Amino acid sequence: MVKTGKLRSGTAQKLKRWKKGHSSDSNPESSRYRQAARSRFFSRPSEKSGLTEDAVRLHNDLQGGAGELGDAGEVGVAMEGAEQALSVRSAATFLSGVSDCSNVSFRKVQRYWDSNSAAHKEICAVLAAVTEVIRAQGGKESETEYFAALMTTLEAVDSSESLAAVAYLLNLVLKRVPVPVLRNRFSDTAKALLDVMSSQANSDSSSALRWVLLCLAQLLKKQDVSVWSFPSTLQAYHGILSFTVHAKPKVRKAAQQGVCSILRGSDFLFADNSPAHHPAAMTTAKFCCKEIEQAGGSKEDTTTLHVLGLLKELLGSFPLSAVKSCCETLLRVMTLSHALVTAGAMQAFHQLFSTQPSKTPLTAELNAQIITALYDYLPSENDLQPLLAWLTVMEKAHTHLASLQSSLCVAHLPRFFSTAMSCLLSTHTRVVATATQAMKTLLEVCVSPLMSEMGPVLPTATSGNPAHICKMFRCVEEGLSYRFHASWPFVLQLLGCFYRAAGKQAHAIMAKSLQSLCELRSTPRFPYGGELDLAVGGAVESMGPELVLKAVPLLITGHQDDLEFPRSWLVPVIRDHVKHTQLAFFASYFLPLANTLKQRADELEQSGQKLESKVYHTLQQQIWTMLPGFCQSPTDVVGGFSALARTLGSSLNERPHLRLPICQSLRTLIRSTHTAEEKAELSRFSKNFLPILFNVFTQKPPEQDTAPYRPAVLDTIRVYLTVTEPAMVCSFLQKATEKLNAADSSEFTRLAVMDLVVAMAPCVDEDTMTHTYNLIKPYLESKDAGVQKKAYRVLEEMCGGEGGGASQRFVISNLQSLQGALLSSLKTAASPAKRPRLKCLIHIVKQLNEEHKDFIISLLPEVIICTKEVSLGARKNAFTLLVEMGNAFTRFYGNQKEALEQFLSVVYVGLTGTVTMMTCTVLALSRLVFHYRESIEASTLEQLLHNVCLLLTCRTRQILKVALGFLKVILFVLDVKTLAGHLPVMMEAIGNIKDDMRRHFRASLKSIFTKLIRKFGYELVKDMLPAEHHKVLANIRKVEARSKRKRLAQDAEEEGSDSEADAPKPKGDSIEDILAESDSDLSEGEEPKKAQKKVGKKRGGAWLKEGLSDEPLNFLDPQASQRVLATNPEVKARKAEHGFKVTSDGRLVIEDEEDKQKKKTKAAADGDMEDVLEEAGIKKKSQKRSADEDLDDDDMEVESQPKYKAGGAGIHRPLGGRRESGADYKAKKGKGDVKRKGKDDPYAYIPLKKAQLNRRKKAKLQGQFKGIVRGAHKGALSAKRMKNKRRA
Repeated sequence: MVKTGKLRSGTAQKLKRWKKGHSSDSNPESSRYRQAARSRFFSRPSEKSGLTEDAVRLHNDLQGGAGELGDAGEVGVAMEGAEQALSVRSAATFLSGVSDCSNVSFRKVQRYWDSNSAAHKEICAVLAAVTEVIRAQGGKESETEYFAALMTTLEAVDSSESLAAVAYLLNLVLKRVPVPVLRNRFSDTAKALLDVMSSQANSDSSSALRWVLLCLAQLLKKQDVSVWSFPSTLQAYHGILSFTVHAKPKVRKAAQQGVCSILRGSDFLFADNSPAHHPAAMTTAKFCCKEIEQAGGSKEDTTTLHVLGLLKELLGSFPLSAVKSCCETLLRVMTLSHALVTAGAMQAFHQLFSTQPSKTPLTAELNAQIITALYDYLPSENDLQPLLAWLTVMEKAHTHLASLQSSLCVAHLPRFFSTAMSCLLSTHTRVVATATQAMKTLLEVCVSPLMSEMGPVLPTATSGNPAHICKMFRCVEEGLSYRFHASWPFVLQLLGCFYRAAGKQAHAIMAKSLQSLCELRSTPRFPYGGELDLAVGGAVESMGPELVLKAVPLLITGHQDDLEFPRSWLVPVIRDHVKHTQLAFFASYFLPLANTLKQRADELEQSGQKLESKVYHTLQQQIWTMLPGFCQSPTDVVGGFSALARTLGSSLNERPHLRLPICQSLRTLIRSTHTAEEKAELSRFSKNFLPILFNVFTQKPPEQDTAPYRPAVLDTIRVYLTVTEPAMVCSFLQKATEKLNAADSSEFTRLAVMDLVVAMAPCVDEDTMTHTYNLIKPYLESKDAGVQKKAYRVLEEMCGGEGGGASQRFVISNLQSLQGALLSSLKTAASPAKRPRLKCLIHIVKQLNEEHKDFIISLLPEVIICTKEVSLGARKNAFTLLVEMGNAFTRFYGNQKEALEQFLSVVYVGLTGTVTMMTCTVLALSRLVFHYRESIEASTLEQLLHNVCLLLTCRTRQILKVALGFLKVILFVLDVKTLAGHLPVMMEAIGNIKDDMRRHFRASLKSIFTKLIRKFGYELVKDMLPAEHHKVLANIRKVEARSKRKRLAQDAEEEGSDSEADAPKPKGDSIEDILAESDSDLSEGEEPKKAQKKVGKKRGGAWLKEGLSDEPLNFLDPQASQRVLATNPEVKARKAEHGFKVTSDGRLVIEDEEDKQKKKTKAAADGDMEDVLEEAGIKKKSQKRSADEDLDDDDMEVESQPKYKAGGAGIHRPLGGRRESGADYKAKKGKGDVKRKGKDDPYAYIPLKKAQLNRRKKAKLQGQFKGIVRGAHKGALSAKRMKNKRRA
């Protein structure tokens, strides 16, 4: 190593040093070598060059692969000019046939043509040679030509590498060769492939054999069904089949893939009148059974595992007889208690039961027989992975049986429920959760659809499906006993699911369980109250509250009640879950109870017992909160609502605290009715409810009452008007307008009546609308801003109401009057009324024709000014109205481009007005350019851009801000080619911005520069801008490079995680994932990696569970097979690494790939789109503002910061990082530390680090200590002097 040290004396003056502040400059000022090279670039060399034409021709021939070279004169003819230096042959290399191959079959080869793999280079060489031969013979490079050439090459080559390359290319092209060609040449092709297969069977290299197997499979897949009757075809197929148990995994995988593609994807299977199964399916099934029986399932022979892997894919493609024999073989081999063999058989069964019912080869009887047989292979409750697999397979088996014959499935469910409930006693949480989920799935899929056909289920049922339901429920009900107490949360989930699935028909057998649940709920400190409430809520949903309360009474009567109210928890449970029930039950049970409780509360309050009175009052109010649930799609609207209507009306009038739940109930009831009879029944009571609601809304509340019910009452009026007869609404509206013009009406009453008129206006006919318009017309010019706003709201509803036809006819018939009224009230329109006024204009402009063009032009200045209104709604409506005006001009002229040119010429006039008008005009132009970006002429856009660029020299911040916003829109709208023509004008205008303006809008300018650099590059933008902008540009380039590096690193990391995710990991849902810990695919002759050796030994092992205490193990016991475990019972299971985020309460946070991609796309596009949408007036601007943004912008609405500050524990903890040590002593203004009252004195310290032990740094550390001590002395002296001054 070079010894470091100081420079020799005198050398420091000779070295060039950076000027202060210029150490970060990237390029030096002196570039003499570059300048010299640049000056010689276009000049001819003075000396004679050695690059002659003969030398170029010689170089071309060498590159083209010429054999022997003659004299210079024999190499070729002299070139006529310098441009012909490269001949046609000079461009031809040994890879020319690959790079310019026109056949799409070899795109995969072309994609990786520069691979360093020797095998790939061989493939490229073969493809280039074959392509050259085809071209030499005048071929068109079709798939058939390549197929013929490659088959000829296959018979000619001898080496394994060349055979592998030819077979690989043949496999690619066979997929696109026409089917008639393959069928015509089947015999010769199959013979050639079989010859290669036999010659390569014992070869050390497996590449050629692998690709030949796939080629032969592809060939057989294209043959007709009649060919399969020939012995030669079956011989070729058996050739592939024999390699499915090969020792080499790549060969075995290719053979299994080929067999699967033949049996499941042959062309004739998808044709009309296709056979149900492949002709070779039976042969394949016999082969699999024979191989398993010969192997015998011994540990040394992995053939059984390979065949099981093949059966997993093919079992669903076999005919019924073959499936039966294969299933028998699988069950026999499972008796060996070999962990891996049992796991493979379970995978095969799972795949068989996962097939679609329409394509399944199983019958219901065979499915049921397999279910019965699998009970003999139930693993031990301590054998985690096999038990999870068994439960998953049984769930799939029963689900599949339900799709075939539901009644037979229900007959087999009691036994499974009994077995699954015993699994809930397991100490493994995963076993308990899997068993619970399996039972819940079977209840939803198998039991719930059958209950509607079953009829009532009684406890006395002894046969048929009702008896099976009873047995299943007794098994689940047994879970409430104490021995299941560790699994009570899962038992409660299961009970809730059972209630929802069968509660309507089987409520008679569930009453006892509901009573048990109530007893558990009353137990002190019961830990699972939430789960129990959900279970009872399931009973309320299916049975209805009447049956639930019959089984478990509420125990609240209003007379001599236990003030503890032990069953009061039922009230919120019923409130949250009741629906699709009877209104009559609420009227007959809960209404009298609520009245009784109210009377009792009044009596107790009069007697001075305020606490008891408050309890009863709260109870009766909770009962009223159940009413919205009863109104959710009730079954007896026609007969039950009449019993409630009178009470509801009187309660609305007399009891203000009940108005919120009653209004919510009415809205829910109206929105959930669908039939004409139900709507007619509700409409019948509109003459009673609407006047009550009108009176409640127009009644002025007391001064201290905030009246929170008023918005709910108005919303209820709007909803009730949808089912009211139009004639009745017209009469109500006429009375409201009379009350509005009454002399004795107060201001509050007038505003309330205005709100009612707004609600009723869209529901009346045209004549009533016209009459109402004439009445509210004077209010459009009212000096009271509130009244004026309400008047415009009435007009808005009438012009754009949901009535459709009536509103449209009203606008057309009163168009002249509306125009005059809106123009005359232009000067008197208050700011709060702008939003409804603009909305009303939007509805009117949509219906204008060409003769009303002057009206639009006269409105335009107001609309432009409103783009800077304080109200966000007014600004949005102004931008929308601008677009509608543009659409109106398009209707007038027919040609959109001409119409837009005329419309923009009218808008241009605003650029000659005041500062505010100019600002608003540029905003309007930004929105119009963004909306009509596809239709504006290039010349118009160029003129507009030049005019706005002139505004960049203005010294008014408002104008400059909107002009920069317009440039952002332009950068988004124009493509790069069009934008390049206007780039000098834009850059010149940006360069002419004054210095103070440039500093103020540095954030906006940086955003524009970033977009320009992304489009045109750093160098071009830098050359076109003055020097004062270069520092910002350098910073942008640095930030962009850093973000690009981060993005690439993140993508590489995700690709790495994706490749890791491709490995078999437990995902939980498929049987392969469940059995991942007990599966292995190691074959004989394969050397596992070092990291896999331990795993292989662990997976292949088995453990024997001994008897309890001194009890000997009886091997003749039928349950002895359950003692053989695939997992070590002494080793505790480690926490699974699933790779997902986990919340504090243990829930997994799982994001879909689609969502992740959307987030990425959104994050990438936000930087460009958000600014554009904000400047175009489409999106509300962000409320967070940086220090360098425009503080004078009145376009923003700043929300007040929340007063709450985090503190405490749990969700109220502060989320910031830990405070630095000594932060309490930092001075707020000056440097250093200060003393705090009641706290210790601050002190300085040096942290102990490993680097401090370095002897070479001893002097530096001593200096640090001396500096700290010196600073402490200095501070003490200055403090002493200050103290003496104060004393003096």
